[in-house]
Amino acid sequence: METQELRRVYDALLAEVDAGGFAEPPPGELTAEQVVAHLAANDELMSAATEAVLAGSDFAYYDLDAMHRPQLDALVAECGGLDGLAALLRATSQKLCALTERLGPRAGVLVDTHLREGVGLTVDEPLPWGRTLDLHGRVHLPRHLAQLRKLRTG
Repeated sequence: METQELRRVYDALLAEVDAGGFAEPPPGELTAEQVVAHLAANDELMSAATEAVLAGSDFAYYDLDAMHRPQLDALVAECGGLDGLAALLRATSQKLCALTERLGPRAGVLVDTHLREGVGLTVDEPLPWGRTLDLHGRVHLPRHLAQLRKLRTG
């Protein structure tokens, strides 16, 4: 993933969050606040994995799509709602992008990766870390951007 493209996707996500005006989700789906909490928490995990790759340490990456709602709600409360979550997402996304810029040839380092992205993508094997970051930017983030847009338009 080109870091410039990753930054562009985050900019679109943050613009959507800043626009606000989200409706309540259908039963069983995440609120806008929970979506942003999920993204920030996942950024922190991806940053830890990227730091491990840069340091030459082993790391296993497990996506956080299955993160429990009480954990998301706790992060929402800790941040004081959508504005605080947006600030957190800005910080976590900037950190991840800055770390990604440093990867260079280390992007090819295999990381034990476990993720599920809807019904169409399941990974449960070592994957070059750069490929996981690419999936994050091209699949995961756009999926949540669409989710946020749907919460605005109903």
